[in-house]
Amino acid sequence: MTKKPKSHAAPTLLGKQVALPASPQDATLERVPNPHPDVDYVTRFAAPEFTSLCPVTGQPDFAHLVIDFVPARWLVESKSLKLYLGAFRNHGAFHEDCTVRIGRDLVALLAPKWLRIGGYWYPRGGIPIDVFWQTGAPPAGLFLPDQGVPPYRGRG
Repeated sequence: MTKKPKSHAAPTLLGKQVALPASPQDATLERVPNPHPDVDYVTRFAAPEFTSLCPVTGQPDFAHLVIDFVPARWLVESKSLKLYLGAFRNHGAFHEDCTVRIGRDLVALLAPKWLRIGGYWYPRGGIPIDVFWQTGAPPAGLFLPDQGVPPYRGRG
């Protein structure tokens, strides 16, 4: 079992110069109150330049992550999310582990009404790997846009 990142209910990173954490375990995810907890809406974060390391070869892996969630009481503070995601840069883990771990860490922090994450990993060894995880069915009647990442097609 991987160690969870630290979390704080109130922002401590905003307005400060903060170094990139050495690992996801050293990162701090923060949350802020949702100003509209009575409304079901989707918040999307896209990280088109996500990087981690292959745990076997140490070679870099690259992905386009798309995180959609329906907040309940909390929103993730975006600076803390950026630093948390950046902390994977020197972290060795398989694509599936990175994608699902990020989703689970956000669910543990936010307790959202619904969350999904799409990890669109760029090819290594000629095979792209896409990883998808979600907490269950989205709320009824929710406008849920496509994640907008086309299937990998190579150079045409």
